[in-house]
Amino acid sequence: MPTEPCIDIHSHVIPMRFITQVEREPARFQARVAENGGTRKIVHDQGYVYPLFEEFFDPGAKLAAMDRKRIDIAVVSPAPPTFYYWADVDLALAAARLVNDGVAEMVAAKPARLRGMATLPVQHPDAAVAEMERVVREYGIKAVEIGTSVEGVQLSETRFRPVLRRAQELGLFVFAHPYYVGAKKGLERYYLTNLIGNPLDTTVMAANLMFSGVLDELPELKICLAHGGGFLPYQIGRLAHGHAVRGETHRDCDTSPRRLLHRFYFDSLVFEPQALRYLTDLVGADHICLGTDAPFDMSEDDPVDILTRVPQLTEWERHAICCGTALRLLAEGTKGF
Repeated sequence: MPTEPCIDIHSHVIPMRFITQVEREPARFQARVAENGGTRKIVHDQGYVYPLFEEFFDPGAKLAAMDRKRIDIAVVSPAPPTFYYWADVDLALAAARLVNDGVAEMVAAKPARLRGMATLPVQHPDAAVAEMERVVREYGIKAVEIGTSVEGVQLSETRFRPVLRRAQELGLFVFAHPYYVGAKKGLERYYLTNLIGNPLDTTVMAANLMFSGVLDELPELKICLAHGGGFLPYQIGRLAHGHAVRGETHRDCDTSPRRLLHRFYFDSLVFEPQALRYLTDLVGADHICLGTDAPFDMSEDDPVDILTRVPQLTEWERHAICCGTALRLLAEGTKGF
């Protein structure tokens, strides 16, 4: 059993500030809070429906769940339905400020055990940069969460470059998390929109960042990929081969995807010890952080147990995944653990 402090880089919240405002202004936020059989849910006009587990908004409940999973620190990030990438600038910025102020309040309530990530109105780059600067200035935020695409538009597009560049300049790391509204064509059944769609979205985003030259243009940008990087680690050889033999793939970037793979960080959320062994061998434990995706039903309920079952995991690798990589991304030392 790991004896190091365990830091969860992938733990979601929906702050009470946001929930309360949705209750007050359902038409404006295009969502409502509903109750059925004693269970409260948020119902978005676009089709999102999800239960309001206490862990989403109650710091005490979040800590209780962390204790059960043997997590010492959680870096809490807004749940993707709070991104509001479809909204105009006024609503998008208002939603982001509500969520970010709420995240900061949760962290302030349990500062020894929680760290925060901010969401940004990325579809409005000027507002996104301003909000990024505000949360760094007011709350000392060290990470921002950005969807792998913005209403179907890839992060590699030039319009989003100022947001990524400012994150680099501020020394923040970007946690890239899949975001979508409704089902995707061909993935409507069996929950495939999430099971296949989410890792696919991450893979498409990463490939675009590689082939577009964004990673070369922003050499100090730190990006952590959710869900073990989707299909990217398993298909990196295909991307590298394509870059070598197809002119389309190196029109904008001469650097091989195999080399650029090491520009990314990854969470450990792959649910399979052998897959985590492969990821560790491929990118190094110093590029992997523990991640649970709590409190969604697609979360890992016992991340420490997964580590104990990874074949031939060394003490150094275990330390890096448990806390070492996260501490470097957060620019924190081990004091206080």
